[in-house]
Amino acid sequence: MSSPRGSDGADPFVTHRSLLFTVAYEMLGSAADAEDVLQESWLRWAHVDQQHVRDPRAYLVRIVTRQALNQLRTVARRREDYVGEWLPEPLLTTPDVADDVELAENVSIAMLTVLETLAPTERAVFVLREVFDVPFDEIAEAVDKSPAAVRQIAHRARDHVAARRPRIRVGRTEHEEVVERLVAALSAGDIQALMDVLAPDVVSVADSGGHVRGAARRPVVGADRLARYLLGGIAKAGASFAMSPMSLNGEPGVRIEVDGILAAAVSVTVENGRITRIYSVANPDKLAWLDAELALTR
Repeated sequence: MSSPRGSDGADPFVTHRSLLFTVAYEMLGSAADAEDVLQESWLRWAHVDQQHVRDPRAYLVRIVTRQALNQLRTVARRREDYVGEWLPEPLLTTPDVADDVELAENVSIAMLTVLETLAPTERAVFVLREVFDVPFDEIAEAVDKSPAAVRQIAHRARDHVAARRPRIRVGRTEHEEVVERLVAALSAGDIQALMDVLAPDVVSVADSGGHVRGAARRPVVGADRLARYLLGGIAKAGASFAMSPMSLNGEPGVRIEVDGILAAAVSVTVENGRITRIYSVANPDKLAWLDAELALTR
């Protein structure tokens, strides 16, 4: 069997690899798992007879979707046994991801966290329809459901996500300004400035996987409690603690280093000029994708 080639001689898998990775990552919330899915999908693609493939892009998306669904079921038990809160694996993304506002919103840590609350098939249908605008009949083939059933699943998933996603979409400039205020307040140890940038009912979720001593294993709720928790942690780290802005999953985020070593990546949601949620990933196993920019595409 020959591997299908495009009219320019390029392998469609290579041509669409960034798209395929994005599909898998959206479905799994893990870059490592997404790469595993792409490797398995490539092995299957390499044995396909090109004469039977009229639309390589759709065919590849279908392969990746099926492999991602299999992977979701495989990792479900692993996530149930996870120590503390589980958050998606953060990515250092290229500027063009932020330029695609809809894509940036959908690959944000906040949205990926919402998608974790969907059942596997619901997540696949939502991602393919809402993020990549795949026709219902193609989604039906990918998830082994009828088009009518897929429409019902899509409606249910859309309502579920709408009830849990951030209520207000803010512009990139406002988001950057709020992140800068957060970094400035924490760097200066200014509790009042920190209280001013945090919403009164702010919620902070930290994912350390049980690897970081002193890391909260449950959400910290409320501006006063969170401000004191954050400043207390920085005080313990002392001069070895450093923060800098970074582009995290298409949105402004914060890179935290201790003794010059990457220690955490922080993402926030913003409403009315204040931070409503903080997502902090400190599990060293999840920080491997923050050393080089990664392109995500639709």
